Amino acid sequence: MSERSNKERILLAASKLLASGGLASLSVRAIATEAGLSTIAIYSHFQGKQGVLDALYIEGFALVQSAVESVANLRDPLKAAMESGERYLAIAHDHEGHYRLIFGETGSDYEPSEGATRAAALAFDALVTQVSGLLSNQASPGVRQRAALRLWATLHGYVSLRHHVIGQIMDYQQWKNMALESFEKAIRDLQTDSMAIERQAV
Repeated sequence: MSERSNKERILLAASKLLASGGLASLSVRAIATEAGLSTIAIYSHFQGKQGVLDALYIEGFALVQSAVESVANLRDPLKAAMESGERYLAIAHDHEGHYRLIFGETGSDYEPSEGATRAAALAFDALVTQVSGLLSNQASPGVRQRAALRLWATLHGYVSLRHHVIGQIMDYQQWKNMALESFEKAIRDLQTDSMAIERQAV
C-alpha cells in the first residue's frame, strides 16, 4: 500500500469518526482501527492525533476555497456565487467530518496549527474576492468582508440546522433547494444594498 493511499485512508477514517461522534470519538487507536492500519502508521504519517486534525482542517478549507475559485471563470457574478454555494453545500454533505471540524461543531479541544489557520484565511479571502464582484465599486474592504460573512452565514446556518435538526425531518434535496433559495435571496438583497450605496456616493 503506498504512503499516499495510507494517508487517504487515515483521513477518511478520521473524518468518518468526527462526523459520527465528534472529537470525543477520535483517538489514534480509533483512527487506526477504522482505517485498518496500525497505530504506528498514524504516528508515521501524521505524528499523532494533532497532525491528523490539522491535515483534515487544511483539507476542509481547501475544499471550501476550491468551491469558490473553481467558478472564477464565470462572467456572471450571481451565477458564479450560486454555483459555488451549491458546491459548498455538497462539501458539507460529502465531507461532513471535515465540515464539522473546521466550523467547530466537534468540540473545543482542538487548536488549529498556524498552517491550518492560514488555510482558513485563504478560503475566506477567496470568498471576499468572489463577493466583491456582486458589490458596488465604492464598497470598502470592510464592507466586502462583512458581505462575505453575511452570505457565508446564510449557507452555514442551513448546514448547521441539517446537522442538528432538519436532517431528521427533511430529505437532502428539499433541504438543498431551500438553502439555495435563501442564498439567492441573500445575494439579491446584497446587490440591492450595494446599488443604494453606489447611488449615495454619486
